[in-house]
Amino acid sequence: MSQTIKAQTVKTQKLKVLIIGAAFSADLHLDAYSRIRDKAQITGICDKNSGRIDTLALHYGLDDINKYDDYETAINVCDCDLVDICVPNFLHYPVAMAALKKGRHIICEKPLATILENGVEMIAFAQKAGKKIYYAEDWLCAPAIRKALSIIESGKLGKLLYVRCRECHNGSHSPFAQTLEYCGGGSMLHMGVHPAGFLLAIRDGKWKELTAMCSGGMENNLLHKKLEGEDWGAAIIRFEDGFYALLEGNYVSEGGMEDVIDFYCSDGCLHLDLTFSSAISAYSKNGLEYTVEKADITAGWSRPAVDEKYNLGYTAEIEHFVDCALEDRDAQKGMRGIDGLEALRIIKMIYKSAAEGRVIRNQDAG
Repeated sequence: MSQTIKAQTVKTQKLKVLIIGAAFSADLHLDAYSRIRDKAQITGICDKNSGRIDTLALHYGLDDINKYDDYETAINVCDCDLVDICVPNFLHYPVAMAALKKGRHIICEKPLATILENGVEMIAFAQKAGKKIYYAEDWLCAPAIRKALSIIESGKLGKLLYVRCRECHNGSHSPFAQTLEYCGGGSMLHMGVHPAGFLLAIRDGKWKELTAMCSGGMENNLLHKKLEGEDWGAAIIRFEDGFYALLEGNYVSEGGMEDVIDFYCSDGCLHLDLTFSSAISAYSKNGLEYTVEKADITAGWSRPAVDEKYNLGYTAEIEHFVDCALEDRDAQKGMRGIDGLEALRIIKMIYKSAAEGRVIRNQDAG
């Protein structure tokens, strides 16, 4: 007996995304969305500078998006499932609350907020509303880091004892990064938040104590004397299981952004360089158009990035969030709203340790 099997067409649901902000972070995220057009549809972009929206729309072939110049209007009228927050730090909290109150999931760039209490309110409201906050910690999605963690988890290097990690470059050019009112902190909050969030994720957030030092801002800075926040900061953290970590964030590193992690184990070690690990070596008398982020000079020998946004984790990060939102589930550990809150909390404790010149213990962190 023969059977006729009829082909069934399965309609794939797409996540509708509204992006608030059309500057640097929005470009990073849009590059990732452009690779998963079968899963996500950009229905709107909001920015007070319409020219920035037009530039992104042209670059990524977004012909049918809605354009807005006010985030409250955009959130209220745009047909979307998720709001992707790519605005300066001080706007993370009000934009997030507006989106959550409208019943949207959100992606929030780091830091979660500039004020810890605002972050606490965001998490509490999202939980009450049954909405998800996805915290954009790209380090956890970087292919090199994922590979390194899989090697460590295999046990072939023995017990993980100590990690040293840093993110550094020569300073933010954004006017919103110059004053504490708008940015909430200096290089430790902007740069050190990545290694902080990463370390908390791989040790289940179980830190015991920390001690830190930071340049003092303004005339006390190493280099950037007009910057209200610090241009250098470092912290040593001890975790409950005896694991130690050293993290650093600075604005005094010339030549391009440094994302470096060193893992030291009982039977081996791993050394990762996320930004200068290109397979290409180039020499140019005239200078290349682009090599790596924050490299001001591209003449002479350089290591041009092959697919920088992919290698830094943005591609996998956004796809993970889209998949989670479509299934109405939390992100992986380290990329949930609560993880962003804990990263912000430990950065605030680093500032407290630096200011008071003493060890801060977890039970005193509040």
